[in-house]
Formats: sequence, C-alpha cells, structure tokens
Amino acid sequence: MTREDREQIARGLAEGLGFAEISRRLGRPTSTISREVNRNGGAGGYRAEQAHEATRERARRPRPRPAATPEAPRAGIRETEDSLTGVLVASGLTRMSARVLACLCVTDSGGLTAAELVQRLRVSPASVSKAVAELEVMSLIGRERDERRRRDRYVVDNEIWYRSLLASARFNTDIAEVARQGADALGRATPAGARMRAMSEFFEQVGRETVAAAQRYRHLLDL
Repeated sequence: MTREDREQIARGLAEGLGFAEISRRLGRPTSTISREVNRNGGAGGYRAEQAHEATRERARRPRPRPAATPEAPRAGIRETEDSLTGVLVASGLTRMSARVLACLCVTDSGGLTAAELVQRLRVSPASVSKAVAELEVMSLIGRERDERRRRDRYVVDNEIWYRSLLASARFNTDIAEVARQGADALGRATPAGARMRAMSEFFEQVGRETVAAAQRYRHLLDL
C-alpha cells in the first residue's frame, strides 16, 4: 500500500466514511482497509505518515523461519476443526461460515482457494462463496490474489482475533450509548431509567476492558 493510499484512507476516516466506501474509492478489498486501519491505531487514531513508517519498520524486521515439523495426523486436525467450528457457531456465526473459518485456522498455510475449500469441506461452491462473503464483511478473513494460478486465496492471520476484539468493543460501546440515552429519556429516577443506566455502565466497562485486551494482544503480535 502506498503513502498516497494511506493519506486517502486518513481523509476518508476524517470524513466519517466507513471501510466499505474507502475500499471502493481505493479499489481494494474492504478487509485490506480494515486490517490497515486496525493495525495502525484504529479509526480514531489512524495517521497516514505514522502508518506508513510503522509498515516500513515491520517490513525491515527479520522474519523467523518456522521450524520444519510434520503435519499433525489427519484425525487430530479434523477433531480440532470440528471443535473450533462448534465454538464459533455458539459465538453467533452461521455453521458454514464457522466451518470455513475453522478450516482456514487449522491449515498450516493459513490460506486456501475457494476450490480447495469446496474440496476439503465437501460442500457446494455457492455455500463457500456465501460463507467467505460473510467472513470478509466481519473482517475475520482476508483475500490475496495468486497471480500465478489466477485465483483468490482466502486467508487468516494472527490479527483476526485482534480485529474481532475491536469489533466487540465497538458493539459494547454502542449498546452503552443507547442505554445511556434511554436512561435520560425515561428518567434516571424511574425503575426503567435506573435499569438502563446500570446497563449503560456495565457495557461501557466491558467495552473499556475489551479495548485493553485488544491492545495487549496487539503488543504481543508486535513482539
């Protein structure tokens, strides 16, 4: 991503544009814009120059070569994939989206094409297409172009949980604000108003703790 791209992202955020609109203007996937912003201060703290320098610094760091270890037995991978799918479904994902995300997570490369997902999950191409679209909107997966094979690869990285935490924090903050407004509208001295006030304070606290957890995880990724 160029310095000019980052300056355009910063201008879009300053105008209050969402990631989807910024990505449309730049001609890039929404997941790319989301990942760029979230790893460089979030929507409220993104600065083009700082983001550009931070990316250059990360690129200069030597990347440790992974140790060559044999792949776990197929049965172990399948068992882990099934367990992770169940947890993701319980968190609110549709079952097919959960299966796709779990499948990517247990793959050593962290990325598969749509055709490979169809083959591994033994489902229709339409099912995979719908699932990856849902996961991209939620910024849980990214998309990379394999020019040699002329196909897109759907990928997960260590930052999916960081982005998930930030999304959860925004959700909690939004609930807290709506509840606060409801308490004011209903009257804080009324039973309903008091209930809404308590709800606002609770979700505001959860939001703060979630942001703090995301920042700690971000620090671990940068080590």
